Amino acid sequence: MSFEKTPGWLDWYANPSIPQFRLPAGAVDAHCHVFGPGERFPFAPERKYTPCDASREQLFALRDRLGFARNVVVQATCHGADNRALVDALVHSNGMARGVATVRRGISDADLQALHLAGVRGVRFNFVKRLVDFTPKDELLEIAGRIAPLGWHVVVYFEAADLPELRDFFTALPTTVVVDHMGRPNVTKPVDGPEFEGFVRLMREHTNIWSKVTCPERLSVSGPRALDGERAAYRDVVPFARRLVEEFPERVLWGTDWPHPNLKDHMPDDGLLVDFIPQIAPTPDLQQQLLVENPMRLYWPEEV
Repeated sequence: MSFEKTPGWLDWYANPSIPQFRLPAGAVDAHCHVFGPGERFPFAPERKYTPCDASREQLFALRDRLGFARNVVVQATCHGADNRALVDALVHSNGMARGVATVRRGISDADLQALHLAGVRGVRFNFVKRLVDFTPKDELLEIAGRIAPLGWHVVVYFEAADLPELRDFFTALPTTVVVDHMGRPNVTKPVDGPEFEGFVRLMREHTNIWSKVTCPERLSVSGPRALDGERAAYRDVVPFARRLVEEFPERVLWGTDWPHPNLKDHMPDDGLLVDFIPQIAPTPDLQQQLLVENPMRLYWPEEV
C-alpha cells in the first residue's frame, strides 16, 4: 500500500555530521521511532498525519553513525495501536532495542506477553489533542494496572498548559511514569517560574516520575538551530533540561526523536543534536547516568 505524505512534511536530515561529543560506551538513544515502511506496515486509518517512511535499517544505521549502542523505539501515533512495525524493529535488533507500545483496552494477556517477549517494556499515553483522539482515563488506568505486573512503565506525552488537569491522573498510575520532552515547557517563561516549577514539584514529590530531556528542536524559540555546524544549539532550552538533569540525575533520559515527526520549520542535523548533550549534562558522571545507567535500569534491568 502506498501513502502520500502530509503536505509540507519534512524528511529527516540526510548524512548527519559525526558528533564532536564522544558518547559513553553503551549509550542508549532512549526516544526514537520507526515509520512503516508503509508498503509493509500500513499507517493507521485514524492517523492525524502521514509521515515519510523511516525503516529499522535506517534507524540502526543512524545509531551506529552517531555512536549509540542501543535504541528505545517508541510507537508512533501514525501507526495507532498496530505495533507490528515496532515489534519488527525490536526482533531484528539482536537485543539492542527495547520498545514502548500503544495498546487498547481488551488486549489479551497472550498479546501482552508476546509484546514483552519481543522487547516492549512500556506503553505510551498521548494527551496532545492535535495528534490523537481522547481516550477515557478509566481505560488508561485499566491498561496501566494490567502492565504493572510485567514491570512495564507508562510514558506520557502532554503540553505544559494541560499539566494541572492531568496531575492527579499521573500520580494515580501504579507504575514508573516517564514524561516525554519535559512536559513541553514554554521556554520563553522563566525556568524558575510557576509553570515549570509545577513540573519540577511533580517530580520532586513523586519519585516514580521520570523525564526525557529531549526535543530541544521542538521547544526552542530563539535557537540557534542544530544546522550548519552549530554545536551549541537551542540555548534557550538548556536551562530547563539542565535543571532536571542536575536535580534528578537518576530519573532522566535522552533520545534523538529520530525521524523527528511533525516538525514544521526545520529538520536538525542529528549529529549536532548529540552535541546538545554536554550542554545539559556537563560532567562525565551526569552523562553516564543520563545515557547509560538510567535507560539500562529501566529497559534492560536484567543486565544491570
